[in-house]
Amino acid sequence: MSALIALIKRNTKLFFKDKGMLFTSLVTPMILLVLYATFLANIYRESFQSMLGGVEVNENILDGCVGGQLFGSLLAVSCVTVAFCSNLLMVQDKVSGAEFDLLVSPVKKSTMAMAYYISTALTTLIIGLVAVVACLFYLLIVGWYLSALDVLLIFLDVFLLSMFGTALSSIVNCFLTSQGQISAVGTIVSAGYGFICGAYMPISQFPTFLQKIISFLPGTYGTALIRNHTMRGAFAALEKERLPTQMIEGIKDGVDCNLYFFGHQVDVWVMYLILFVSVAVLLATYVLINVLRNKKRK
Repeated sequence: MSALIALIKRNTKLFFKDKGMLFTSLVTPMILLVLYATFLANIYRESFQSMLGGVEVNENILDGCVGGQLFGSLLAVSCVTVAFCSNLLMVQDKVSGAEFDLLVSPVKKSTMAMAYYISTALTTLIIGLVAVVACLFYLLIVGWYLSALDVLLIFLDVFLLSMFGTALSSIVNCFLTSQGQISAVGTIVSAGYGFICGAYMPISQFPTFLQKIISFLPGTYGTALIRNHTMRGAFAALEKERLPTQMIEGIKDGVDCNLYFFGHQVDVWVMYLILFVSVAVLLATYVLINVLRNKKRK
């Protein structure tokens, strides 16, 4: 246990001492927030106005809807992409030879693997919480419709998505052995994950066959969970404006708050179950990979 704690401290300190990695991890959510607010806000606003079909609503409520969608999109992406960035130490230790030096000491490979996982989860959560606070300030400015329960559920969503991103990045990074591979995977994840999880563009706007494929991906349900909690208050305000329930449900469909699996609507508790099971399966896979590698080495 003492060796595990020492390695967790070592990995976490190295991450925060690496100014380039820390700066990239911290700034990425902030840059995304600025980019989303600058370029996507008008697109989201026009989308909401088209779904309202010319019905006049309070501008503050519309700003709250747009802000909530931006909030959910940013967190859905950054929780996973930051996890890949935080987990680069695992690969860098292989490249630099530090992993071999650690194995020479009386430290088990399994202990090292668990230390990488826990330290990555910690750093990802810290950065994720910073991103949440920044987004909450953004909503205070543009339109606040969150309840205390919504805020608590957003923190729970960020925790689950951070665990998902940590488990996924741990498995992928197990097979990386060079700086070039690190750059390639980072580029692919940063560019592609936002699309396949529905953060950049709602899944409802994808072709039907792509919607069916994406409905099998756990990240899709993580995005939907966050959007449900960042936008629920704004939708409640729309109901007070006496908009038809059918119209509000249509808007929820359009922004992926309502998800459908082969025509059947997925309940929120099922989305949570999917994320919990996905994290458990990925973590078990990570453990199995390390067990098999240890047997092969022996």
